[in-house]
Amino acid sequence: MNILIVEDEKRLAQALKQILTEQKYMADTVFDGNDGFDYAVSGIYDLIILDIMLPYKDGFQVASELRKNKIETPILMLTAKDTVPDKVSGLNSGADDYMTKPFAPEELLARVRALTRRRGEVMLDETDFADFKFNASASELSKGAKSVHLNFKEAEVLKLLIANHDKIISKEELITKVWGYDSDAGSNNVEAYVSFLRRKLKFIQSSAEIKAVKKMGYRLEKST
Repeated sequence: MNILIVEDEKRLAQALKQILTEQKYMADTVFDGNDGFDYAVSGIYDLIILDIMLPYKDGFQVASELRKNKIETPILMLTAKDTVPDKVSGLNSGADDYMTKPFAPEELLARVRALTRRRGEVMLDETDFADFKFNASASELSKGAKSVHLNFKEAEVLKLLIANHDKIISKEELITKVWGYDSDAGSNNVEAYVSFLRRKLKFIQSSAEIKAVKKMGYRLEKST
């Protein structure tokens, strides 16, 4: 899960990032409306946490311009303003939810989970695919009595492959969503982790396959 934080108070932005990364979300931070729009319009994020009072472009403008550009990423407005007109303005500009400062970390996480559930990006703790089970909380892959532990990045790659099993997912999307927008990771990193996952699927004797589609990416397929 890749989240963009657009917040000009740098200490708060870093606090938000820490709360999210402790829950194993990926998070990028930017500090003004122009950068917020430029990052968000890439379409690589699963959620945007957007402050209203920002330099250059305020949060209302950023949200409105994103919606005009057909970016449907859920937006959580974060602001010190708590009046009804401000809330209405935020929702009318394209925000999906609204939270006022100060807030409890538990409230933030609950709203993040709710917004991403609406988009269908959150995976249940245990997911069945083909003939295997994937326990996201325990990072465990199993079939019958056989099981194997996945490291963090293996688990994140597998989550994306399962969530996108009906389409091809590109190496570029895997890099941005698993390693992060500003990461130096490249195709070799993706290939290595796909190889690790293939070995673990083979170890549990699953018939599911991660197929490489030339010049396009990967697709997780059930056996036929």
